[in-house]
Amino acid sequence: MIDEQQYSAIGTERPADPLSPDSVWQPLRYFTIYRLLLAGLFLVLVVWGNAPRPLGETNIGLFRVAAVFYFLFALSSVIAGHLRRPDFDTQVVVQIYFDIFTISLFMHASGGVSSGFGLLLVVAIAGGSILTRGGVALLFAATAALAVLGQQYYGWATGLFSTASYANVGMLAAAFFATAYLTYISARRIRISEELAAEREVDLANLAQLNEHIIRRMQAGILAIDAQGHIRLMNRSAQRLLGVSRESGGKQLAHVLRGLAELMAEWRADMSHATHIFRPDGTETKVMASFAAIGTQASDGVLVFLEDASALAQRAQQLKLAGLGRLAASIAHEIRNPLGAISHAGQLLDESNNLDKSDRRLTHMIRDNAERMNAIIEDVQQLSRGKPAEPERVPLAQWLDGFVADFVTANVAAKDGISVKVEPPDLEVRFDPNQLRQVVWNLCENGLRHGNGDPELELHAAMGEKTRRPYLEVQDYGDGVPVEFEEQIFEPFYTTRADGTGLGLYLARELCEGNQASLNLMRGEPGGRFRITFSHPSRQDMLPT
Repeated sequence: MIDEQQYSAIGTERPADPLSPDSVWQPLRYFTIYRLLLAGLFLVLVVWGNAPRPLGETNIGLFRVAAVFYFLFALSSVIAGHLRRPDFDTQVVVQIYFDIFTISLFMHASGGVSSGFGLLLVVAIAGGSILTRGGVALLFAATAALAVLGQQYYGWATGLFSTASYANVGMLAAAFFATAYLTYISARRIRISEELAAEREVDLANLAQLNEHIIRRMQAGILAIDAQGHIRLMNRSAQRLLGVSRESGGKQLAHVLRGLAELMAEWRADMSHATHIFRPDGTETKVMASFAAIGTQASDGVLVFLEDASALAQRAQQLKLAGLGRLAASIAHEIRNPLGAISHAGQLLDESNNLDKSDRRLTHMIRDNAERMNAIIEDVQQLSRGKPAEPERVPLAQWLDGFVADFVTANVAAKDGISVKVEPPDLEVRFDPNQLRQVVWNLCENGLRHGNGDPELELHAAMGEKTRRPYLEVQDYGDGVPVEFEEQIFEPFYTTRADGTGLGLYLARELCEGNQASLNLMRGEPGGRFRITFSHPSRQDMLPT
């Protein structure tokens, strides 16, 4: 999995010199090793006493002294390069000039230009051109040319050399300048290419980390599954929606999320249906999964996009509310006026002294049913007038204390019968406070009505262990919901009571979905237990701006 510290490089400034210190000192280290091996070879040959011609042919004593000093200098150069003292440019200049001076002595002690030591000067100039910047390389070539010319003239003037060989000196000097120029140009191009490659590497690294940063912090969940079915990428939103830990990365999808693996297998069999809604094991959240092939075929790898279905339900709710608003206006216009006339006529008829008991019972039926119809219209209008949710941070323990006090005041039967438990005490949720009051009030009234005369309720709030989403449960101690009715209790206008409208639980669920929460009946529990699962605490988009 991707660790949070991997994104620390995002937005960092590009350094002026993208080359690291190691990449600068490494070529100099190789050059000092080459010098040490060369000096060691010369020292071994002169100590051995049987150096091949033309080494030291003209002046073996000078060659022997130069070989000793060259070896000591080469050894000190290796140590200085390791310690990086003095600075890089100083070491390069000193070492190249010492190479030119010492090799010129070797050349003079071995018969001059004809000895072949000019090739070693070419190597030294090439090394200096690679290691330095600017026109210093040409200065090395000029110094080497003057050194060769000087020692050749001195040898001819003192009678050590039979001829001056100025033509050979000129050709060698030309080789020095050509080597310096061509090597410098090549080294500069290589250096520019390295700098450009380093810049591109920084850009690509930052871009890759930025993409990973965006994926990790997306509200939508992202899963990348390879061809063998292993989870290769899973961002935080996916962990939250699926109720899994980050340690699931790298495992088989079928071992972690069997339901999602089955949906992916169905999609691979029929790619015309790329979107599915399912509920992960151990969670109460419905998740919409969309599949997309990473390669040319679905078997190459799959990218899974996960979204909280409550967000889609919230948008769908807005459409339903708009439709219900128009429906409620039509109902109020078409039904309420004649219903009011019927109710008024029934009241007037009930006031007549000429009615017997059977007729008066009929007037009571008219009044009761008119009131029930009016209650249905009120509930529908209440649902249609519902404005968009305005979620806030609600400290649940404090809010429940105030709610229980108001509810007990309005329902005397519930006095001292409601227990509240919040774990942890500072638990916060995101919900519209007014709509939360309406939802919990409805659930508590249902609990009292179905409590079989036992006016006890339990309100328990906690944080989900797998989903890490807070929830609030309302528990009564009645007979619970019959199994055959569990799938129908949230449908509009469904009720088991003669005086009920069947809109209470439907309205409560709609309000929850409008706050990106969910309301579910906990099956298999004693009594009736309803759970409100709130949105994840990290959902900043739920807060008003």
